[in-house]
Amino acid sequence: MSWNPVTGCLHDCTYCYAKGITHRFGSPENANGELHVLDIAEIRKGKDGAYVANPYPFGFDPTFHKYRLEQPAHTKVPQRIFVGSMTDLFGEWVPDEWIMQVFSACQRAIGHTYMFLTKNPARYWKLFDDGKLLLYDDIWYGSTITGAEKSLTYVTGLRVNTFLSIEPIMNKVEIPEESLAEINWVIIGAETGSGKKVVPERSWIENIVAACNAARVPVFMKSNLEEVWGEPLIQELPH
Repeated sequence: MSWNPVTGCLHDCTYCYAKGITHRFGSPENANGELHVLDIAEIRKGKDGAYVANPYPFGFDPTFHKYRLEQPAHTKVPQRIFVGSMTDLFGEWVPDEWIMQVFSACQRAIGHTYMFLTKNPARYWKLFDDGKLLLYDDIWYGSTITGAEKSLTYVTGLRVNTFLSIEPIMNKVEIPEESLAEINWVIIGAETGSGKKVVPERSWIENIVAACNAARVPVFMKSNLEEVWGEPLIQELPH
């Protein structure tokens, strides 16, 4: 399941699916580029005249939905929870206090597996150095790369469960062997949506799979790679 106590992002990625969702189901006209905090859900009138919760009342502006913090605690069956599918929780613009409240909510709802993902893994290290990073076995920290970056950064050295999300893969990706030695799982996926600009080459994926096999790191291919891969997808789960 996905859990979004924070929504919105300032990375401005050209392939961002989340921004399109907020424009479709939220109120992009209210965006002003600032940070927003909501203690209770904003209600608006839906197309059918009924009043419904507005999931993105400030469009894609970074917004802290404090009323969503207890969702994991109210989910009794253990889940693998992707935290922040509609944001980058560790973007430089996100206040530490928002992150600390999310971490506290995780600690109040043990039994789930929490998966965090960022394009800014340096923030993990900053929180770690400040003694603020949440560290236990059911926490996974991931780093996103696409092959389009000028420089690559990875989640290494934290001695926790880590994963690499290569999605959407936009170019050939070379993963240093020393980085893979500290990665527990690699996920690969393609750009999606009607406006997608890049169709990955099979050789890009083969390159990643070969590196992961050599390092004995499990690989999970998203279903959107089916046509490119041309054979049963490799969908390994972490050990």
